[in-house]
Amino acid sequence: MGTINGRKRADGTKAYSAQISLMRDGTIVHRESRTFNDRGIAKSWIEKREKELAKPGGLDAAKIGKETLGDAIDKYIATSRKKIGRTKEQVLASLKGMDVAKKRCAEVTSQTIIDLAEELQAGRKPQTVNNYLSHLQAVFAVAKPALGFALDPAAMDGAMEVCKRLGLIRKSEERGRRPTLDELDKLMKHFGVVESRRVGTAPMQKIIVFAIFSTRRQEEITRIMWDDREPGRVLVRDMKHPGDKKGNDTWCDLVPEAERIIDSMPKVAKEMFPVSTDAISAAFTRACYATGINTEEMPDDERLHFHDLRHDGVSRLFEMGLNIPQAAAVSGHRSWQSLKRYTHLRHTGDKYAGWKWLDEVTKQGDQ
Repeated sequence: MGTINGRKRADGTKAYSAQISLMRDGTIVHRESRTFNDRGIAKSWIEKREKELAKPGGLDAAKIGKETLGDAIDKYIATSRKKIGRTKEQVLASLKGMDVAKKRCAEVTSQTIIDLAEELQAGRKPQTVNNYLSHLQAVFAVAKPALGFALDPAAMDGAMEVCKRLGLIRKSEERGRRPTLDELDKLMKHFGVVESRRVGTAPMQKIIVFAIFSTRRQEEITRIMWDDREPGRVLVRDMKHPGDKKGNDTWCDLVPEAERIIDSMPKVAKEMFPVSTDAISAAFTRACYATGINTEEMPDDERLHFHDLRHDGVSRLFEMGLNIPQAAAVSGHRSWQSLKRYTHLRHTGDKYAGWKWLDEVTKQGDQ
């Protein structure tokens, strides 16, 4: 129901504010107002607008042009059928806190996005800015056809091209960091002390060794169930892939060393490694600093990350003479193109031949 409120202007004339508020289940779902010089005209406007809003699709039509980029981000997160990764969710939440999120969708142009890229540059590398815009681009791709928001995907595509040419964004460079045997020795000794002092702590020694030989990511390791194992292979649930993250379950071959780690794990839960990804990440990061492998002064590309264990494991497969199909069967890469970066490695043998820690950790709690 509409209401009319009269007020006197500074010049002595009368103004009439016509307001409409629509309720659904006790909640206001739409509100708009206009000011007129005549009460009768204000009343006629209310009657006309209420009839327009009552028509099928009238309320949706009234919302077009008023919704903001922040509203579109909220709707994208709420209605996405695919699982949104933690990083993507954090990036979108960060963008929602910026001024650009307050802009109406129809006002977001290529220049708006270029300005955003320049703003994001403060304290961030072009690769990071690229990640921000790529996640926002996913919102633009579905906003108009699927969500009903007036965001122009062509404006986003055009802005991305300009940002590339200006050097505001750049794809991440492939990491080449691998752990040395000396660094792994430090980590294994560190976690040996931690695990001996704290009963029930995460079995980081076994997790590190399994990550290398299985070439699994930390989130994949935490999702493996005992029922997911078959002789010589394991089902990796929700394997990371640019197009599919939820339901992308893939069977991957297990090398003998990885199977030895599994055989040594106690069956205390339905998961083989009942540990959270956050716990693994935090423990590994702390250990790298505690042992001096990483320092605050180091550039990030020189620091050791947990994911570098996977890179080391895949590199080992090629160094042992495996070809691309054989390595892909272990790593789970869908595209052999992704593995071509490793083919320059010459057959140098097994880096881990006779590695003492494999025997050491498989003795612990051997079942």
